[in-house]
Amino acid sequence: MSTSGSVPSPSEPAASADRPAGTPASSRPRRTVGQRILQSILVVSLPVLLLGLGARLVATPVFLWLEYHRPGFPADHWGMGTEERMTFGSYGMDYIMNLAPPEYLGGLVSTEGGMAFTPAEVSHMSDVQHVMQWGLLSAFVLLVVSVLAGWWLHRRAPGAASAAWFAGAWLTVLLLVAACVAAVLGWQSFFAAFHSLFFSSGTWTFSISDTLIRLYPTQFWIDAAIAVALVTLVGAFAVMLVTTRRRRRAAAASAAPWAGGRGRLRSRT
Repeated sequence: MSTSGSVPSPSEPAASADRPAGTPASSRPRRTVGQRILQSILVVSLPVLLLGLGARLVATPVFLWLEYHRPGFPADHWGMGTEERMTFGSYGMDYIMNLAPPEYLGGLVSTEGGMAFTPAEVSHMSDVQHVMQWGLLSAFVLLVVSVLAGWWLHRRAPGAASAAWFAGAWLTVLLLVAACVAAVLGWQSFFAAFHSLFFSSGTWTFSISDTLIRLYPTQFWIDAAIAVALVTLVGAFAVMLVTTRRRRRAAAASAAPWAGGRGRLRSRT
């Protein structure tokens, strides 16, 4: 049956008020400057948050117990047993994670009858305590900012937060690869460079007979670095998996209205 006027063909859907004529259905609105800034915050924040999570999980008596009881962990050359190591090592872990005064460590007495930690060791542990406390506080603030930024982007620009977190996950992986290469090529240089970022020169080096070295030998720090890297890597891949699914759902949802419009157009013709 003939009709007056032209009828759009099924392959050429009519323009709607939501999409001007000639605009591809797959086109997306351009991000505003504010949205791109928030995306950048999410990208940069993710590696910091994942590394912070890994460091927090390592700085626990549970990890300490696993280290002291795992096969192959170096024994103390001066006769400190596993239980004694666990006792004083746990004191050290508790100290850096709390707001205890220096006397918390400075007043401990070893089984040999002397002070368990020298004043230089206590001073360094106080420095570590400050770094950990400020680091955790900064990570918490960063987490709150990231959640708020992600929520705002989700409401104003669907898919923008997922894209930023996906990019942040890849940035995390690249940083981990670079750090692993540096550590494998020269552990001592990597370890020294890491400490120089947070501590003054000469405040973090001790004799092999000092309590800190006996409790936390080189192998402990190598294992801790591996554990932090694994936690961070698993977290990055988990973020990639979740954000990929969300991005696909967002893309399907944005394309659905145009598909529905074409279906209705065909039914009218």
